[in-house]
Formats: sequence, structure tokens, C-alpha cells
Amino acid sequence: MEKIAEILRKGFDEFGQFVNPLIAQRASLAGEPVRVVRTKDGMLVDGDGREIEDLHGTQALGHRNPRVAAALREFLESDAPSWYPSRVSPFAGRFARRLCERTGYDTAFFACTGSDAVEASLKLARAMTRRPRLLCLDGGYHGCTYGSVAMMAPGPLHDPFGPHLPGVERVPFGDVDALSRLMKEDVAAVVVEPIQGEGGVRVLPEPFVAALCELTTKHGALLVADEVQTSLGRTGRGFLRTESWPRRPDVVLLAKMLGGGLIPLSAMLTRRDFWLKAYGRDFCDGESHNTTFSYNAMAAVAGLATLDIITDEIIGRVREGGAILRRELETRLAGSALFAEIRGEGYMVGIKLRPPEHPWLTFEHFGFPQLAGQNVMAALTCIRLYRRGYIAFPCGHDWSLVRMQPRFDIPFEKLTAIARTVREELDYLCRLT
Repeated sequence: MEKIAEILRKGFDEFGQFVNPLIAQRASLAGEPVRVVRTKDGMLVDGDGREIEDLHGTQALGHRNPRVAAALREFLESDAPSWYPSRVSPFAGRFARRLCERTGYDTAFFACTGSDAVEASLKLARAMTRRPRLLCLDGGYHGCTYGSVAMMAPGPLHDPFGPHLPGVERVPFGDVDALSRLMKEDVAAVVVEPIQGEGGVRVLPEPFVAALCELTTKHGALLVADEVQTSLGRTGRGFLRTESWPRRPDVVLLAKMLGGGLIPLSAMLTRRDFWLKAYGRDFCDGESHNTTFSYNAMAAVAGLATLDIITDEIIGRVREGGAILRRELETRLAGSALFAEIRGEGYMVGIKLRPPEHPWLTFEHFGFPQLAGQNVMAALTCIRLYRRGYIAFPCGHDWSLVRMQPRFDIPFEKLTAIARTVREELDYLCRLT
């Protein structure tokens, strides 16, 4: 424990020195509660003993969930290997079976991050169809590797990295006519988020989903659902958000909370015949898409524990809590000059804010002329919330929205407290204008 205490004393500063000084600078300027030293009942606690509610979404089961931690301890106390040189891992096998039984798919590929899962889906689509084109949506966010970045919305997360992967084209969000025009026989896959997270917590319109399902079937293109943010019950609509679609996507991608918040873990779920068609032409092709630690036992153990926790009852609670949070926000924020609307489903909520009518509440005034024209309100609201013990973030592609993704077991009375706090901080910002 002395070693951990020493790391907690010095490691925050060492991150700024030796990892990413820009992240450390941003967090400091924004007043984010960086120096957290322990967890308590799923929350974070800083050095002054202040409890912090994390609304970022990666810790859906709460920080250091005791059931996931216990499963990992049990594994570590055994003498079972975590890595299998043959890549044939019994732990990955069991985890894949459980995931497939839960979702209706029959083949799983595992990796560490959502970006890894996206890359696996793009390679699967091109290897299977031998087609060049990949369609995605305006406002999408699919990760930070090269295939993912090619599908990223234009801006600082996309522009510096060109030339990008060729063959990628964007469809305007929800535009059925544009999708119909772009869908040809040379499209390998269409990659979409059921609800765009960084794009502004935008739910994919039902008419567009219907056209998407129909046109991908008609043209033989894979329909890839990036459910990194919407799966595992986050929307309260089911284990997968796409369960209500007219047809099951050919590929679905999971990550973030799949490892229970303790172990990096992602998955690409698909059909066995697709995998065999893509990689079964030659005996050597079976490992042409692989990562060294794809099938490590530690991650699978964390994933199995996570599946045990996310029951239908838990998903029902998310649905109920999401309705409470939405109602409380809409009721309490009504009448605020800065409030526009609430978006999202379940525990994936976005608060749309209007820009203030004030000459110095702008990024230009704060010394960031390169951000001229960006709505400053979500960032300012989040800064105010940091001081009240809540970590929320603006959407990466739409800075007019504050995104909130609470843990699944958050007490319902805290949802009311969140809504009340947001109104108080918006009132404070209104007084400045």
C-alpha cells in the first residue's frame, strides 16, 4: 500500500511530465477533479474527501465494481494462464459463448478498445465482399485508429491525419435519399451508431434505420452497428440498442464498459459464415486479422462478471431511471434562457444549450481564437458541475451539448439532485449575461 500511496502523491504530476502534457493542461484549466485517490460505493473520492459522481459512461457498473473485482481476484489466485500461445483460450471461448447466447450472434472477435473493434469490422467487410467503399454518417465517432479516423467528422480529430483511408464516404445524418444515391454494388459496409454520442446524442431516425436495413440487404453490404456507447443496456431498450431494428445488423461492436470498468475489452460480434467467407479462403487467412492479447483470460473473466451483472432487471432499472432523469431535467430547466432540449434514451442523455447573448462569454474572449464560433455553454456548464462533484463532458463534435451517462445503480434521488444542480449552474451563467 505504501507504493500505491507514493504513486498517488507523485503520479499526477508525472503524467503531465511524461505522458501527455496537453491533457494535463486542459484538465487543470477546466478545473476538472483530477486528483482522485480512492473509490467509494462506485464513486470517486478526491484528496479532500469530496465524493464525485462520474457521468462519463465508461464506469456503468461504478468505479471498481466489487463483483468484477472479486472475479479478477479469484482468477489471479488460481494458477490458470492468462495468455495462450496457440490463441485457443478457454476463457475467451466461454465468454464468446455467453455473449452469443445473449445477443443472437455466433462468432466473436475480442480486442482492447472500440477502435480495435471498428478496425476488425472494416477488415471483415472488405475481406468478405472484396469491395472498396465504406459508408458512414456525418457526425460519427468511431475511434482513433486510421480506419476509424477516416470516418470521423471533419475537425481536429480528423483533419490532421490525412491522407485518410480511401473509399470512405459520409452520408448526411438521417438522409434517406442520400443513402439511396450512395448505395451501390461496390459498398462493402455501412457503419453507424444507433445514437451518435460525440455527434450530439442524436438518435438515428426510424425511417433512416428502415432504409438502412433494406438497402444494405438489397446491395449485399454489411450493416455494422457501432454500439460501443449504446450497448449493454445503456439506453434501457435492451442489451443491444439495435434489438428493435427491422433486422439484426450483420456486425455489432461493443467496448467501454464490457470489461466492467476494470479491464480494457472490446468485441466484434458477427455471423460465422461471414467470418469464414472473409478468412477461410486459405488456411493461413485464419489469423490474418489478430491482435496478440485478443483472447487473454483476464479480460474474458472481467467480461463474464459483467454479463452476470447486467440482467434484464438492471436494464429495466436503467429505463426507469432514464425516464426520471429526463423528466427532472425537462421540468427543472424549462424557462431557462440557455436551455434548448433534452436528447437521448435511458442513461445516455444530452442537454442542448443555446449560446449566450454576451460579448465576452466566448472562446475568443477566453483566449482561444481558433475556437471562434463554437458554443461555449456546454464547456462552461461542465466546469461549474466539476465544482459541485459531477464529471460530465461536452459532446466532442457538438459543443452545445452536455452529455450525461450515469452508472446503472445510481440512486434515483441523485438524478433529481443532478437536475437541480444543472438548473442552479445555468441560472448562475444566465446572471453573467
